[in-house]
Amino acid sequence: MTSRKAVQTMKPATAAKKLGVYLQATPPDFQEGVVSRDELNALQADPPEWLRDLRRDGPHPRSVVAAKLGVSISGLARGGITEALTTEQIDDIKSENPDWLEHERGVQADVRREAARLKEETRD
Repeated sequence: MTSRKAVQTMKPATAAKKLGVYLQATPPDFQEGVVSRDELNALQADPPEWLRDLRRDGPHPRSVVAAKLGVSISGLARGGITEALTTEQIDDIKSENPDWLEHERGVQADVRREAARLKEETRD
């Protein structure tokens, strides 16, 4: 008697998160179906045009927007950014360099320094 390996599937939201894309911007068939582990691996290994376009131009999920701006997701919210943004919108914010962005980048730098200090402290 041999056991069959069950196919692992995930919800579209989980797959979109793993792919680093905004779910609402994906094609309808992606949003409405389930994604197997093999399908996810195939999308990562050889992304179709729609996935390459989303990764390049957006709209990007807030986690990607925060990373591109060098701030936390909470920092985005404090700055009034609550929705997905395109690469062009992110570049505009970077070029404008509003006060909130400068402040939140400083906060993020402080958090990283503190994390590094604590990590070093626990190593001793």
